[in-house]
Amino acid sequence: MKIKPIKTEEDYRQALERLEEIFNAKSGTPEGDELEILSMLIDKYENENFPINFPDPIEAVKFRMEQLGLKQKDLANAIGYKSRVSEILNKRRKLTLSMIRKLHRKLNIPTDILIKDY
Repeated sequence: MKIKPIKTEEDYRQALERLEEIFNAKSGTPEGDELEILSMLIDKYENENFPINFPDPIEAVKFRMEQLGLKQKDLANAIGYKSRVSEILNKRRKLTLSMIRKLHRKLNIPTDILIKDY
């Protein structure tokens, strides 16, 4: 077991290859321990080099509406009048704290996403 920090693309590629080789290792074995440590190193490298950003709040609302089969009028009770919903979805008006709370409850979108600037 030769574990080392992942610092370069080549290190990363090698770590992924090794991970694939020992992927089915049993827990509590030397290979199982190597698998666990290698997974943590790969995760750290990926988080630092390939971060995943939160989506735009309005795009998240639109996506969730599409998933649930909702129309703009269905958000009127959470946001306000249908015209207000249109202004929000077209980014002509910002979400208020009250709207964020209601959208979170209605659409189950994390508040961390809804409070982001857009």
